[in-house]
Amino acid sequence: MLVNERRNGGGKKRKHPSADGSGEEKKRKRGEEKHKGQGEGEKIRLDALSVGYFRRVGERLSEEFQDNEEREMFVENVLSEVKGKASLVAMDRTGSITLQRLLPLATFEQVGGVLAELGGESGSGFKVVSCDRCGGHVVESALRQMSRWSEASQEDPSATTEEEEEEAEVGLLETQVLCLSQVIRDNSSEFIRHVHGSHVVRTLMHVLGGCLGPPRTEARPGGKERRTAPQLTDFEIPTSFWYELKSLTEALMENIQLSVRDAVASAVFQTMLTVCHRKRPKLCKQLLKRITEYLTGHSAAPGVSPLLVFLKDQASSHLIETMIQFSHKSLLRDLYKHHLKGNLVDLALHAIANFPIQRLTAASAKHKHFIRLFDELVQGVEAILASGHMGVIVQLAESCAESGERQDEMMQCLLQAFHCAEPGSRHVSCLPLFMSLLTYEVYYQSEAAEGSTQKEVPLTSICYHGSRLVQALAKFKERSLLLSSLRTMSPADLLTLASDPAGSHVLQALITTSSDKGPVCPNGLLEARQSGAGSRVEQLHSQSEKKHRSRTRSM
Repeated sequence: MLVNERRNGGGKKRKHPSADGSGEEKKRKRGEEKHKGQGEGEKIRLDALSVGYFRRVGERLSEEFQDNEEREMFVENVLSEVKGKASLVAMDRTGSITLQRLLPLATFEQVGGVLAELGGESGSGFKVVSCDRCGGHVVESALRQMSRWSEASQEDPSATTEEEEEEAEVGLLETQVLCLSQVIRDNSSEFIRHVHGSHVVRTLMHVLGGCLGPPRTEARPGGKERRTAPQLTDFEIPTSFWYELKSLTEALMENIQLSVRDAVASAVFQTMLTVCHRKRPKLCKQLLKRITEYLTGHSAAPGVSPLLVFLKDQASSHLIETMIQFSHKSLLRDLYKHHLKGNLVDLALHAIANFPIQRLTAASAKHKHFIRLFDELVQGVEAILASGHMGVIVQLAESCAESGERQDEMMQCLLQAFHCAEPGSRHVSCLPLFMSLLTYEVYYQSEAAEGSTQKEVPLTSICYHGSRLVQALAKFKERSLLLSSLRTMSPADLLTLASDPAGSHVLQALITTSSDKGPVCPNGLLEARQSGAGSRVEQLHSQSEKKHRSRTRSM
């Protein structure tokens, strides 16, 4: 059921055998040519009959089984078809998808058997399959089945015989996981640079650490990847995995130079730090120290830290972000004092380096050196706003809210940056300016002098970062300027604010954070509620009043 297929789609047409009986000889020669061509650019693939079979298996898996016995028989029958050609099935698109759906239904012994065939006697087959676009997903799916071990071991602790059998089954899978890890350690530089093999390494580290996120999915071409951190689930692991994770990290650290040159390898190191921070804090601390020493140990221009170069690089900046996120107090302080001090504004203006600066600002919020960091960054707020790096400004405000430090200075700086600090009559305009991220002159389309009448401009745009900025400012101890600005807004603007996805969060933050001083509901808000389209307004207003009454009764 196997056929040879040239990558370029070419091939000679089949000729009819001649009448003199030379057809068999020609068949034999063609067979030899095919066999010889397998190492010359040809790839063995499943034939159409096998592909059709695994497609039907996938369709059957979409249906429910009558009972466990039927499901077990079905899985066993399918795996019997896979046996002997597991690598071919795994590296076929249809076969790969089917195996990924089948393995969660298989026993530990069956999953271990599939891995054993994929790796071969020496485990050398793991490299080919793991670095294949389809095969890598199958290996990852097999690895992820280790998370079921703790669940199964806790189902019936009294069943000693069954537990022993289960341990024997898990032993096969455990052995294959360790074998795969050994292959990766022996070929670490190739694995971590490979676009598909690197994902297998990352999944393996999660399994060895005992924490897993959701399965990886194929990204659509042109689609943007979400940068949100996945939710991890912890599970029990065999003792051998504890030691193997340490060995694997040591092998990876031998190729630390790749973490700053290759974006794919950098992602592997980020996963290593994430897993170790969650499950092995002491090991993570050691890794952070070694990576920092490597990044800061390169020669640079006199008086210039080499870290400044890495911060502006696409690959290494992501790694530095992860480092900063998991760094302890002393490391953060040293990074700022010896490498970043005096360069924060320039880095915040850089298209790439501004992201690690955001992470540093967030991580430093609870430490004393945040004040020095703030005093340096605040000098360039207007330039940072002009560059469009609003994430830096928003994070600075959020860190002020979290730390309780420099809140008045932050508010005054924003008033000046948006040109509504002087004259004092402009203060009531701060809320729409912050939300739209426009200066006073641009928003009102005028160069109004002091004492001139301000024309009313309807609120039309609320930016995402503007919404986040005001939500952070709403957590400040002193927020009277925001509340005064809210009270002066027209009913139409309040209705726009309440019905906008980003604006509704602003309104909710202002009402709920200020309800301890009494229900904050301007007259315009009541008028907007009566218009019939302000259901969101009514909901938030009633929530504010209810919260205020409950607090009043408890006093």
